[in-house]
Amino acid sequence: MTDGKADFQTFPPAPRVVTVAGTALELTPIRLGELPRLLAAVRPLAADLSAEPDWFDLLARHGEAVLELLAITTRRERAWVNDLSLEDAVTLAAAVFEVNADFFVGRVVPAIQGAAQHLAPILEQMQAGTRRLPA
Repeated sequence: MTDGKADFQTFPPAPRVVTVAGTALELTPIRLGELPRLLAAVRPLAADLSAEPDWFDLLARHGEAVLELLAITTRRERAWVNDLSLEDAVTLAAAVFEVNADFFVGRVVPAIQGAAQHLAPILEQMQAGTRRLPA
């Protein structure tokens, strides 16, 4: 006999509903097939992600990446995302981040931090002139 609680954990998570621009969106965690596009979109802003991102700052510094991220994670056309008000975009970004927090905080941020730690000594050597890029 199986643990009943464990059986319910195998069900897909209930979507989080957020209403922006008069539209109720059901947000669910990202799917495997969305990962390649999502990782490409997240790459420019990954180093600036934290457990509590400042979405206004991220939009100001990485606007195109954030808009693409919203289009992918909401499964909406980019044109729809482009037409959102700033307030709706921030609300939506916060909801998307919350729904996918395991991915962003548990995977993206540690991966970027690990890469940065790996590259730091190499960059220091290059700046000191003791190391060059391979030809």
